[in-house]
Amino acid sequence: MKKPVSLLITPPLTQLNTPYPATAYLKGYLEKLGYESHQVDLGIELVLQVFSENGLSIIFEIVEDSFDLYELERHHQKILLQKEGYIHTIHEVIRFLQHKNPSLAHRICTRNYLPEGKRFNEQLEKMDWAFGTLTIHDKARFLATLYLEDLGDFIRETIAPEFEFSRYAEKLALSATSFDPIHEHLQQEDSLLDTMLIQLLDSFIQEHQPDLVGFSVPFPGNVYGAFKCAQYIKENYPEICTVMGGGYPNTELRSLQEPLVFDYFDFITLDDGEAPVVNILEFLEGKCELDKLQRTFYSENGKVKYINGQNKIIPHTEVGTPNYEGLPLSDYLSVIDVLNPMHRLWSDGRWNKLTVAHGCYWKRCSFCDVTLDYIERYDVAPAVLLVDRIEEIIEQTGETGFHFVDEAAPPLALRDLALELIKRKVNISWWANIRFEKTFTHDLSKLLAQSGCIAVSGGLEVASDRLLALMEKGVTIDQVARVTDGFTKAGIMVHAYLMYGFPTQTEQETINSLEIVRQLFEAKVIQSGYWHQFSMTVHSPVGKNPAKYQVKRVGPPQGTFANNDLIHTDPLGCEHESFTQGLKASIYNFMHGVGLDYNPQDWFDFETPSVSISNSIVKKAIANIDTEDDKQKQHQIIWLGNLPIVEFDHQKAYFTFMTLQDMIEVELPKSLGIVMQNVFENFLISNSEKLKIGQLEEIIENQEDTNFKKLINSDFWRTLRKKGLLLIR
Repeated sequence: MKKPVSLLITPPLTQLNTPYPATAYLKGYLEKLGYESHQVDLGIELVLQVFSENGLSIIFEIVEDSFDLYELERHHQKILLQKEGYIHTIHEVIRFLQHKNPSLAHRICTRNYLPEGKRFNEQLEKMDWAFGTLTIHDKARFLATLYLEDLGDFIRETIAPEFEFSRYAEKLALSATSFDPIHEHLQQEDSLLDTMLIQLLDSFIQEHQPDLVGFSVPFPGNVYGAFKCAQYIKENYPEICTVMGGGYPNTELRSLQEPLVFDYFDFITLDDGEAPVVNILEFLEGKCELDKLQRTFYSENGKVKYINGQNKIIPHTEVGTPNYEGLPLSDYLSVIDVLNPMHRLWSDGRWNKLTVAHGCYWKRCSFCDVTLDYIERYDVAPAVLLVDRIEEIIEQTGETGFHFVDEAAPPLALRDLALELIKRKVNISWWANIRFEKTFTHDLSKLLAQSGCIAVSGGLEVASDRLLALMEKGVTIDQVARVTDGFTKAGIMVHAYLMYGFPTQTEQETINSLEIVRQLFEAKVIQSGYWHQFSMTVHSPVGKNPAKYQVKRVGPPQGTFANNDLIHTDPLGCEHESFTQGLKASIYNFMHGVGLDYNPQDWFDFETPSVSISNSIVKKAIANIDTEDDKQKQHQIIWLGNLPIVEFDHQKAYFTFMTLQDMIEVELPKSLGIVMQNVFENFLISNSEKLKIGQLEEIIENQEDTNFKKLINSDFWRTLRKKGLLLIR
């Protein structure tokens, strides 16, 4: 029997600038096993269809047939009256955002080319503030994004209320303990966007003739689109097997009991999709019995059943390289929809997504879903294999930007990855999420920067040592200050995830936390941040044991569909919601260097406690960094440059080093210089037998007329330490 063909789909909508990586991972694994597999991102396909001359013409025609002009809001009247301007410009604007027509930037920035709507009125002041003397290309992309968002608002508020650029009918799936709202919506007449989506889906089914269509559903904003597509397949291609997996079912549907779901999907899988999907394909081939499926829901006689007949885990080393073949990589849109510098990385440019390790090496944070497989099961791949995958992906995509999508990239794995990238001269730009832990020394930050690291994001969460300990974050404020200082000095942008409303958090702790954040921005050790309110989830330690954290679960009642977000009360905490507006206003201003001289309580329109902590906590933490190199006995010595030129006279050794920026000339006593000349090759990254500080000390002390302390305290050593001589554990 011929092996079944699979079509892997990311339903609308996720990101506009780059494909979500789940289908690429699964395609890579399936094809390694000999299965024919195709993939499609229906999100970007739908957006490109909507935002085209034909798409806008249809939309404007429907709006004109459905509404009297004066029924519309004034800003929508303006768009409708400018419809010819939008239809005339949309094609070239899309090409510009795809980097296919860069010269259009000049015309966009004249402000005489694009129709301008409500978004321009609201955002142009921010643009002048944010861009200053930055490139005309960035300014043009921001204006082009406002133009698209005006059109998006028009579409959503007239004919398609479910549409947003990074989500589709998300409200239906948020905290959806009952499937009824989704099911009822699916029975309604298709909207224009539904019709466009179905037409796209059908074209890909006709092209690839799949036996299995798998939907990777990472977020609530992808759920409705997946069900709408599955509904169409069941009505028109009942012989095709439909499967759902991904982040949403992995977190929300673990207690699924709703049989109606299986009117749309034959199977729903949990956790990593490789093994469950292979089993389903083998089931379709007749090679696997139903009771041997893995981590899979199905329906039998109107009852939902869960089966885990094998529970085979595919190691991270065997998952293989993501395969992006079939995705329209040159058609994604680089928009600038937010001015937060880290959030821009999410929406600006094409990033290859890859994981350094499966799961989280820490997995103790009490607010996190640490009991789920994607966090709980830690499995790291060796650096050589990771760089092999990186090179394969560059060959596939032609892109050298990488986003490592780990929950928290392990510092030692990043160290090894950096060394391998530098050793093999693989030039990439990359960013990742990390924990602000002490392993990230200033020297390790420099090594990561040398390998191409441009940014890191990490959870400072509630900037209170009491609450950091309660949430088992494993960091302190002093530690965060020192680590972020190291990254910043290495030229790596730092983004801090900030949390408010953690159980028992008081008004005083909220104000003090804001003061710590102010100090971090004032010291210029973080450049970006974002506040979000604590949310209790069923799979987190807080959700599993609310009493331990002195909160009470009050809802929602257990349903038959999704089960993740919990409602709770916090008797010992303050009214957390009241701080939302002030916290967000403060961070926005801090990122622009504004308001750093304000008292934290000035950001709120109600009375709050005064700050009760020192205004120099961060400064003192940064100043208190141990730099005694001779104590780092087990640290490897790494020189980021080339071998020096060495010359001798009867008393001294003269070393000349070339760096990217300048030429360094330093000297040593001749006897010590001879030793250093002989061992310096061992400091190079290309040398697998690197010396440690303790070994260097032993070599020097065993020579006549040489002294290790004299080396460590010399101008030679101090100069090289500033210019790229690293001590790495």
